[in-house]
Amino acid sequence: MDLEVFVTPGLGDNSYLLASGDEAVVVDPQRDAWRFLAAADAHGWRIRAVLETHVHNDYVSGAHEIRAATGADLVVPARGRYTFAHRAADEGDEVVIGDLRVVARATPGHTPEHLAWEVRRVEGRESGSDGAVQALFTGGSLLVGSAGRSDLLGADLADGLARDQYRSIQRLAALPDTVRILPTHGAGSFCVSASAADGAITSTLGIERFVNPAVWGIDEDAFVRGHLSGLLAYPEYYRHMAPLNRAGAPVLGSQPPVPALSADTVAACAADGTWIVDIRDRNEFAAAHIPGSINVELADSFAAYVGWVVPFGERIVLVLPEPDATAPGGTDPGDAAITQLLRIGYDRVVGALGGGLDAWRESGRETRRYATASMRELHRERVARGNPVPVLDVRQAEEWRTAPALTDAQRIFIGDLPGRLNELDAGAGSSASEIWVHCATGYRAAVAASLLDRAGIPVRLVASGGGADWAGF
Repeated sequence: MDLEVFVTPGLGDNSYLLASGDEAVVVDPQRDAWRFLAAADAHGWRIRAVLETHVHNDYVSGAHEIRAATGADLVVPARGRYTFAHRAADEGDEVVIGDLRVVARATPGHTPEHLAWEVRRVEGRESGSDGAVQALFTGGSLLVGSAGRSDLLGADLADGLARDQYRSIQRLAALPDTVRILPTHGAGSFCVSASAADGAITSTLGIERFVNPAVWGIDEDAFVRGHLSGLLAYPEYYRHMAPLNRAGAPVLGSQPPVPALSADTVAACAADGTWIVDIRDRNEFAAAHIPGSINVELADSFAAYVGWVVPFGERIVLVLPEPDATAPGGTDPGDAAITQLLRIGYDRVVGALGGGLDAWRESGRETRRYATASMRELHRERVARGNPVPVLDVRQAEEWRTAPALTDAQRIFIGDLPGRLNELDAGAGSSASEIWVHCATGYRAAVAASLLDRAGIPVRLVASGGGADWAGF
């Protein structure tokens, strides 16, 4: 058995390429599927099938990209209500590659249609194996250190799905300790109820018996209470993923280019309501940016926060860092941004401002700016000087509970801020007082500060430090 794991840190997800002999399957592929195709080609493996564990809520499936390139079968949960041509799978159905049998197990809980896929040797081959389970693709069921959330389909279904999740995990827990646990969701995914403490990507069932509360055998009611408590909010774009995945996303074929746009074209786009997303460093953006643009720094979490504040289906123009800048891993920033956006279905990227902000300035157009500060400076302003400057805390509600920071700060989570900006107008928009915006590190505060600036609300970005630091000053 040959296995390659493809980790997507920003979404906290894993995809898998499993091979035996010269045949392979891909499990839960993301939309930029050319990376799986390239790996299979490098090994001389023929991809025979794509296996899905569930209808994904956090990313666009790459199943159709793989089928278009290889003719692979799309083997998906029978109860997933898919509307494209597919091979439906349910309990006991299997796909054979080389000397491996990959067998479906119904494991509802994360979603109603959820499947796990057991990997077994084909019985009767010269290997002498008895067909024991070697590995388990668990999707959003049993995860490393936790279990997949059961609330993503709404409060009405959450309790029932959580109980299904408990029973599914107890069923999987009956397998031998040696079975490898290969989940789709991991650290950083909003589909996870709690992340593994050590950040491990894969595990074994034996390890999970010691570290995972979902496997310990606590009673069902206790599991449900813990499973549905302390959960983080998840991005607005999630609600668009399942319908798109049920219908099948349009095939791209390869990484789309990022056309360079003139300043005139970008200005015309902005006038037409296109979102201008500036992916530069927060301090550079604060010092000078296109009026009306928003700042979402290019990082692993870039797409998630675009998906939180930019309405799904809107057109986007990017403002990139300096021409010689590179994204993490040495990639081109524009390509890296496009890849992240495609994974969550944001296909309408018109292009990027050619020549960056310098080209905008050279065209004679104005820029905007706002001030920045550190959390220590905010502490000094509020405590040492006794200056009651207004403060906006854009962290998650669970963060407010565990690290309260300023108890008199206005608290609006960054994902809710676009729809609640009017609540800030009366407090700041009609006066010269700036709202100081903070989060935990400055990343989300930078997004929030740009939204306030876009709305004409005076703002000061707390660009470094965050709520958890407050008590230490």
